Amino acid sequence: MQSGEQLSLEEIRAFLEASDGLGFKGRVREEVYEWVNQMLRQVRYQDLKRSGRGLVRRYVSKMTGLSRAQSTRLLRMYVRGEEVKPKPYRRHRFRQRYQREDIELLAEVDEAHETLSGPATQKILQRAYYDFHELRYERLARLSVAQLYRLRQSRTYRQRRVAYQPTRPHRCPLASLGVRNQTADRAICEWTPCTKGIWTESKGSTTSTPWMRSRNGR
Repeated sequence: MQSGEQLSLEEIRAFLEASDGLGFKGRVREEVYEWVNQMLRQVRYQDLKRSGRGLVRRYVSKMTGLSRAQSTRLLRMYVRGEEVKPKPYRRHRFRQRYQREDIELLAEVDEAHETLSGPATQKILQRAYYDFHELRYERLARLSVAQLYRLRQSRTYRQRRVAYQPTRPHRCPLASLGVRNQTADRAICEWTPCTKGIWTESKGSTTSTPWMRSRNGR
């Protein structure tokens, strides 16, 4: 947008009446704000009466394509002495309720109790504050179970709490009595409990007795 020569209030009124069916819209936001700032200085907006300010507001809305609320906000900025310019984008971030020391304290509790379930840990934190009046548990005493699990997944918690899970025994298939598995590890099958059959002629029956297979198979 380019600013032409200075217009009086009567010329602005005549322009608005002549362009009643027309609409304008600025393309670049920075240029729109610069034009508004320069135009308000030219007409001395801060010295105008209420009727004149209303006329200028309509003119700004017509030339920029901004809504009435947006135009009013820019004019109020100028009256307060601020420069009419776009504000930089600031990403909204919620305030962090639980600090680093809270997460480290949770990791300390889990380490002492070997990481219990969420509801059980929640009860421990509540008792520490409400029953034993330990002030450092004040924020954790209001911790929900869902938030507790989320804190356990945080980087601070993982750096503080390293959980080691013991190895579990693994069952390997053993060789049958008739055919020994040649690929099995002999160190594993050396003293494997087996069953030995003994034939008794007098009774004509077979009895089974446990025995230990030695390295030589005896």
